Amino acid sequence: MAHRFVTQALVVGARVFGRAFAEAYRQASASSKYAQSSIGQSGSSNSRNYLSSGLTLDEACKILNVKPPKGGKANMEEVMARFKTLFDKNEPTNGGSFYLQSKILRARERIEKEVREAEEAAADEAEAKEGWKPKIYKD
Repeated sequence: MAHRFVTQALVVGARVFGRAFAEAYRQASASSKYAQSSIGQSGSSNSRNYLSSGLTLDEACKILNVKPPKGGKANMEEVMARFKTLFDKNEPTNGGSFYLQSKILRARERIEKEVREAEEAAADEAEAKEGWKPKIYKD
């Protein structure tokens, strides 16, 4: 009689676990397909950056309550000031949230990445415009 209850418990547990795993797989697959289709449609670096950091630039700016960078230029002093303020306010030892703290950190990293990529693109464009001039050292 006891073996019947144990077997039933194992079967029910396996079914519950199997359904949960299948649903998680479906959600991950749908998310991956959505991200891939957004890259395929727009081809923008914004879609690729979303995949790497999990935040869009708009979300990052809303989290830190700063204006989005225009033309790759952002007020990084303001971004860092907002980051430090929010990061310190959400310190887990002071009753804050580690989750919110990590979101704030990812938002700052996302904005920095956007600005850095824009600066690199501008530097590459300037170099292409004026041509490559290697430095020659004379002995």
